[in-house]
Amino acid sequence: MSRHRNVRGYNYDEDFEDDDVYGQSVEDDYCISPSTAAQFIYSRRDKPATFAEPLEEEYGYEGADDTADYFASNHQLTEVDRARLNSCLDQMREVLAESVPEQTMVQAVLDSKFDVQKALDLVLSQGSKKNVKTKNENAVIVGNTTKVGQVSEEQNMVPTPVKKSSKTKPQIDVKAELEKRQGGKQLLNLVVIGHVDAGKSTLMGHLLYLLGNVNKRTMHKYEQESKKAGKASFAYAWVLDETGEERERGVTMDVGMTKFETKTKIITLMDAPGHKDFIPNMITGAAQADVAILVVDASRGEFEAGFETGGQTREHGLLVRSLGVTQLAVAVNKMDQVDWQQERFQEITNKLSQFLKQAGFKESDVAYIPTSGLGGENLVTRGQSSDLTQWYKGNCLLEQIDSFKPPQRSVDKPFRLCVADVFKDQGSGFCVTGKIEAGYIQVGERLLAMPPNETCTAKGITLHDEPVDWAAAGDHVSLTLTGMDIIKINVGSVFCDPKEPIKVCTRFRARVLIFNTEVPITKGFPVLLHYQTVSEPATIRRLLSVLHKNTGEVTKKKPKFLTKGQNAEIELQTQRPVALELYKDFKELGRFMLRYSGSTIAAGVVTEKHCFWGYEEKR
Repeated sequence: MSRHRNVRGYNYDEDFEDDDVYGQSVEDDYCISPSTAAQFIYSRRDKPATFAEPLEEEYGYEGADDTADYFASNHQLTEVDRARLNSCLDQMREVLAESVPEQTMVQAVLDSKFDVQKALDLVLSQGSKKNVKTKNENAVIVGNTTKVGQVSEEQNMVPTPVKKSSKTKPQIDVKAELEKRQGGKQLLNLVVIGHVDAGKSTLMGHLLYLLGNVNKRTMHKYEQESKKAGKASFAYAWVLDETGEERERGVTMDVGMTKFETKTKIITLMDAPGHKDFIPNMITGAAQADVAILVVDASRGEFEAGFETGGQTREHGLLVRSLGVTQLAVAVNKMDQVDWQQERFQEITNKLSQFLKQAGFKESDVAYIPTSGLGGENLVTRGQSSDLTQWYKGNCLLEQIDSFKPPQRSVDKPFRLCVADVFKDQGSGFCVTGKIEAGYIQVGERLLAMPPNETCTAKGITLHDEPVDWAAAGDHVSLTLTGMDIIKINVGSVFCDPKEPIKVCTRFRARVLIFNTEVPITKGFPVLLHYQTVSEPATIRRLLSVLHKNTGEVTKKKPKFLTKGQNAEIELQTQRPVALELYKDFKELGRFMLRYSGSTIAAGVVTEKHCFWGYEEKR
C-alpha cells in the first residue's frame, strides 16, 4: 500500500517564469511547415555542438568537466572542437553508460578525430584486448557488430536492456507480456469518490479486510487505536487513511492507493478525498482512473445534503465523467441505518439516474448496489440480511467491480507519464511516481522531462512495490531516475520519449462545457487549470465562439460572455509552460478542468496549441 504525499507546495523552477528562456512562440493562427519547424525542434542527439552541455550535469559524473578540460588544454582544442568532444561523449555515454572510464572515451574521441562510430569501436576493441571481464557483461550492438563491454557494479543491480545504435529500443510484445505478468488478469484503475462522510474509506477498508489484504492482527490494532481516539467507527477507514492528520480529523485529505484482486482483474484502488477543500486532490486521483465507485449516504437528510447545492456528489460525478470515466458503480452506503428499505433505495437511485444521464453516463454503464461499509454487508459476498434479499437480487460490490470492462490502452503510442509525486531515493538519483498514460518503458531507457527539457535515465521501475524490468500504459509506477537534479522536476512534469517529445505551451485553444457558475465568464477571467496532476493559474485570453451542443457548429462568434450550460471555444493562457497534448492525439492528456473560487466551472479538451518549438539551449 502506498500513499502519494501532498507535494503541491513544490516551487516550480524559477527559470521558467520568463518566456525569454524558451524558443520562439508561434503567435499566428497558421501552421508552420515541417521543414521550417525543423530548425526549432529540440533534439538532444542532433543539437548543435556549440551548445553542448557539461557532462557532470547530464550524467552525474563528477570528473567529466575536469577530464574534458584537461584533454582540451593538452591538445590545444578550439572552442568548437571542445564542443564536438562533449557532443561525441554525450552519444557514447548513451551506449556505454558507465562501463568505460571517461578518460578512455575522451582519448578515443580525439584519436578517431571526433568520429563517434570509430571511437566506440576503438574503446570496445581495447576492452577486448585487455580481457577485462566480470561475471556480468553487457552486449552492446554497434552497427551490425556485437561488442562486449564491462558492466559496473551499480548497473548490475538493475537489469539493463541492450542498447542499439539505431536509437530504437528492443521491441517487446507488450500485450503478450502483460498477460504473462498478470496471470491472464486485466488491469483496472479504480477511484472511489463521493461527498464527505459518505463512508468511502470505511467501505473500501472493510472490503480490503474481507479480501484478506489486511490481517486480523492489524485490524485489531486499528480497532483499539480508534477506540482510544474516540473514533471507534473509523477503524476500517484507517486502513486507507494512514496519516495522523487524516485520522485525527476523520476525513481523507490525499489520494490513498493500494492494490487488490478479483477473479478476473487486478485493481489499483485510489481512495479520493470528499471534502470540498481537497477537490484538487480528488481531481488528481480521478484523472488517473479508468472506472469509479460513487459512494452516497442513504441516511435521511445526509443523501440530500450531499446531492443538493453545496454538496460534492454532483460535482464529483461531473468531474469523473469529464475526465474520461464512463463506467460507474454507485454504492448506496449505510443502508442498514434505514433498515434496508427498498423505497429509500429506489428514491435515491431515481434522483441519481436522472442526474448521471445529464452528466453523460449511459444507463447501461451505471450500476446501483445497496451496501453497509461498517457492517460489511453486500461487499464481497451477496447480502444475507432478509430485509435486503427479499427485494435485491443483483451483484455485490466486488462482483460489480469484477464486471467492469478495462479500457483500450495506448501501448502503441509514444511514452508519456505525468508526475504525481517526486522524492529522494535512498541511493543515487531520485524517484517519481505516476500513471503511464501511453507507451511503455524499460529499465535503462533514456527519458525526456517536459518541462524542464532535461534528459535522464530510468535506473529502476517499481510496480505495486515490486521491482520490474518494464511497465506499460495503465500501470501506476515509481521510477528511479539518474542523470538529472531533483530540483528540476515538479509535480505535473511529463516524462516522454526523447525521440517523440511532448511540446510545452503557455497558450492553447479548447472546447469547453460551462457548468454552474454564478459569475458570467468574460475575457480576462482568472481560473485554476487542473490537468492530470497539474494545478496551474491561467487566464481566459479570448472567447472565440459559442457552439451548438449537439452538432458543434458555431452559433455565435466572439461572444461577450459565457454562462451555464454553454459549449464554447476559448483560448487560455497559463502563467508557466505546461505539457499538454491535443485531445484527438492523446485523449488521456488532452482533458482538463477549470475551477474558480473553490468551484468547478468548466471542463474542456485541447484542440490547438501554440507551442514552443524548442527551448533555448544552454551554453
